[in-house]
Amino acid sequence: METNQKKAWLFLAPTIIFVTLFSIYPILRALGMSFQSGSLIDLHWSGLNNYQYIFHDPEFWLALRNTALYAIISVPLGLVISIMLAWIIFDKVKHQSFFETTFFMPYVTSTIAIGIVFRYIFNGDYGMLNFILRLLHLPAPNWIDDPAWSLVTIIIFGIWTSLAFNIVILMGALRNIDPNFYTIADMYGASDKDKFWRITMPELVSTLAFLLTMNIIGAFKIYTSVYALFNGQAGIGNSGTTAVFYIYNKFQIVGTPGVAMAATVILFLLILFATFLQRKMMKKIGEN
Repeated sequence: METNQKKAWLFLAPTIIFVTLFSIYPILRALGMSFQSGSLIDLHWSGLNNYQYIFHDPEFWLALRNTALYAIISVPLGLVISIMLAWIIFDKVKHQSFFETTFFMPYVTSTIAIGIVFRYIFNGDYGMLNFILRLLHLPAPNWIDDPAWSLVTIIIFGIWTSLAFNIVILMGALRNIDPNFYTIADMYGASDKDKFWRITMPELVSTLAFLLTMNIIGAFKIYTSVYALFNGQAGIGNSGTTAVFYIYNKFQIVGTPGVAMAATVILFLLILFATFLQRKMMKKIGEN
């Protein structure tokens, strides 16, 4: 028994070392740096100064507000649309593999490349989106260059980019539902609506919990989409800044790594708290 345990630890050692070096150590290092000031090569202890700075920085609160709104709006909407599309493909469409591949393509494509394309789609003067809106005699806002629309643009782009991963995972979950459930439901004359809400949705709870967790974490870490949409900026007047963009700006552009790490610690705690609440909520729904 003892020999087997030693062998087990031996096999686990590479993974433990890898996780320690590239996951645990960076977290502890970031925590330590959040209490230090100065340049990256000349850090010195400064106590809670960095935390006092970010809590009195309006840009930090704007970044948190934008990030929270993005997560609260884009994640539920993205999941609802993903469920609808996955159910339609699963229940109504032939050649499902073709559509799965089509939907999954954006997931394996560079976000920067997709963002450049969407920057032209959202262009206020010659963009495809505004061209369609004008044809329908609807308001055509300046999606990219109007600060009031920066966050809306990021949310629309975020919902679109989340569909690929969500749909493929949901399609796999739908295939794992026992078809006998639907056969018995048909025998009792259940409608499509009844089958969806009484069979499909309860069977998808664990998958939805996983997707909700992944999407929330991804939403709080949004950066690449903002960078791509606004050509390396965070919108006009930083109107589209997010928590990670704020961290990048303070670390790389301003050169205050201590402030950036303090913001990183706060973001880390917020992600933990949001994930904890989400898991408790999904557990409650699963029990009911």
